[in-house]
Amino acid sequence: MFASARPITLLLLHLLGSVTSLSIRTAAPPIPSQVSRPSPVQSFPSSVSVSPSIPPSISSGEATTTAGCPLTTSPSTVVVRFADTFTVNCSVPVMGFPLLGWEVKERELMPIPESTTDRFLVWSVDRMTEWSIEPSCYALSEQGGQCQIHLPVIVYKPPDFVSISVAYHSGPMLEGRGYTLQCEAQGVAPVGRLAVTFYKGPSALSQLRSINPEKKPVTKVFTLDIIPSKEDNGAEYWCEAKLELGPDGPQHPPVVTSQKLNATILFGPNLVCPTKLQVREGESLSCEVRGNPRPSVTWFRDGQEVALPAHSTREHAGKYTAWTIGHLGEKNFTVEVEVLGGRGTTNILNGYFLLGVVLIQMITWL
Repeated sequence: MFASARPITLLLLHLLGSVTSLSIRTAAPPIPSQVSRPSPVQSFPSSVSVSPSIPPSISSGEATTTAGCPLTTSPSTVVVRFADTFTVNCSVPVMGFPLLGWEVKERELMPIPESTTDRFLVWSVDRMTEWSIEPSCYALSEQGGQCQIHLPVIVYKPPDFVSISVAYHSGPMLEGRGYTLQCEAQGVAPVGRLAVTFYKGPSALSQLRSINPEKKPVTKVFTLDIIPSKEDNGAEYWCEAKLELGPDGPQHPPVVTSQKLNATILFGPNLVCPTKLQVREGESLSCEVRGNPRPSVTWFRDGQEVALPAHSTREHAGKYTAWTIGHLGEKNFTVEVEVLGGRGTTNILNGYFLLGVVLIQMITWL
């Protein structure tokens, strides 16, 4: 920045007095390592008129001017992947600002073009190797002083690797017990713009974000508590890490997914029928015991081992006990069976036979 605005004001008054009808332009010199502003005694040729050239093609962005400062940048925010290139243009759309330049605090590491008397100034970086920079575009006013705008720069890097696991546990999980899924994103920047989503199959379980302001790559672990049930046996858990970089970022935000974690849930033995079971005569007495691993089941009636009947009769009514052995131990279930008279399998066949006889008699009468 200038130590005093007075020498610049005198220089500008001198220029306006000697050059009132000419359009003056000087070509920007090669990019130096830092901003070099003109000294108070610098003068410009008054006999040369150079038509302004068209700036390089740059994607348009929203204006980022502050109050009373007409400067704009295009794009309004730079979103660049680490080690990639970027180009940004600063322009002043109104007269009265004869000097335009860029300023970067880290200018010894980030070369910028020298200031210019043009209405625009393009800044190009061939390889972005800094994680945090704070550039500003400034313009000197003919009335004295200067205005400037800050250019937000987001330098990003997708995770090197994303993995999912169960914290402090390996192997099968038990039904009804609490566990913690953890999703680890390695080497991601900026982590404050990372959104991690946990999935069970195609369904999203939860989305988490970090509030860490660190701009350099870090490794971040996100966690989610779950209580699996027997319905989750064989389910696939996985997670997705996505950098949300805003409207100025890539059209398709960088996304990295983890491997699939196939869940094995140990449960049971569980009885899959009511403890008071009603069946009709001729129907099977179907009462299942399930579990993982599959339990062994032995049925008893009146203290005697029995097989469940495939065609029930009134004599099959009574109390049945299932003695089961599973991974979680032994368990007994008692089922009280009531056999009802009615349209069981045998009665249905008899009904079809009687209906057939009636139809034959009706055809004979006709």
